[in-house]
Amino acid sequence: MDFGFSLSPSSAIELDKVDKSLFGKLSRIEPGANTCIACGSCSATCTASGYSGMSVRKLLLGLQRGRNQEIERMLSNCMLCGKCTMVCPRGINTRRVILTVCRLYDNVEGEL
Repeated sequence: MDFGFSLSPSSAIELDKVDKSLFGKLSRIEPGANTCIACGSCSATCTASGYSGMSVRKLLLGLQRGRNQEIERMLSNCMLCGKCTMVCPRGINTRRVILTVCRLYDNVEGEL
């Protein structure tokens, strides 16, 4: 019987089974990544956010949740303008965090 809708696959994340190694490396290099409170100020001021979905908040949460492929796509949308750094209430140098994540991804690709 067709009721006109379908069930979506579950989007639950098994945090115990997630590869958090990139976030661990980022935390050691940039301790500010651990102080993010996910307030969204960076997203609100980001020029690229409205068009591409770029957000430092999403980037950090994605790394913590092991969504590495999403993060890799998101990094290419950042214009590195630094507006997010100016409005961060925790004083995180978000631009440096983004550059560090880019370097980490370059190192991971080099190891493959």
